[in-house]
Amino acid sequence: MPDYVIAPPAVSAVPIKGSTQLFPVRRIFCVGRNYAEHAIEMGSDPTREPPFYFTKPADALVTGGADMPYPPASKSLHHEMELVVAIGTGGANISVEDALKHVWGYCCGLDMTRRDLQNEAKKTGRPWDMGKGFDRSAPMGDLIPAASFDPSKGKIELKVNGKVTQVSDLAKLIWSVPEVISNLSHLVTLAPGDLIMTGTPEGVAAVVKGDVLEGMVEGVGEVRTRIV
Repeated sequence: MPDYVIAPPAVSAVPIKGSTQLFPVRRIFCVGRNYAEHAIEMGSDPTREPPFYFTKPADALVTGGADMPYPPASKSLHHEMELVVAIGTGGANISVEDALKHVWGYCCGLDMTRRDLQNEAKKTGRPWDMGKGFDRSAPMGDLIPAASFDPSKGKIELKVNGKVTQVSDLAKLIWSVPEVISNLSHLVTLAPGDLIMTGTPEGVAAVVKGDVLEGMVEGVGEVRTRIV
């Protein structure tokens, strides 16, 4: 056993639906502006420009329906409902045709965003890290195996306190799941345990303490958290 000078960090993991097993998480990649309507509401052109990515730390996960603390240093916390892809087989330069063979499973996720910090970073040309990659910024539901789901279509929806705020269909992704996996694998070597958050539809909005967020992707499951 290695003789570490401090205790190694705990392994972050996503529960698997109907199982006591867990999916260990290595990295969390997020695709920016991957639905046309969301690109428009964020002031961007919804054409098929090459995808771009940002990341969250693995320990940003919130699972099991646990509460999410309202983060410090922000007065504008926004929800972004997404389909999450879990990579089971790594690789580089993966073809679009082979991309889905690398997927272990899927779950629902929330890319929680300190919008005020992100917008300030955009204005100054600085990285988005503190707007996106803060503590407990990635609530996620349980994973389902890849064989039981077709990511090319399906309703995606988020309710805040029972009211629908985001609703769309995976068929409206600008870059499909196989295209995203392929493109990202040409930038980094994907590895087992990587998660890819595939983008959010229109309707992102601020939430406050006490709000209950309930998201779903048809055929995948749900994600739930309460802001505290």
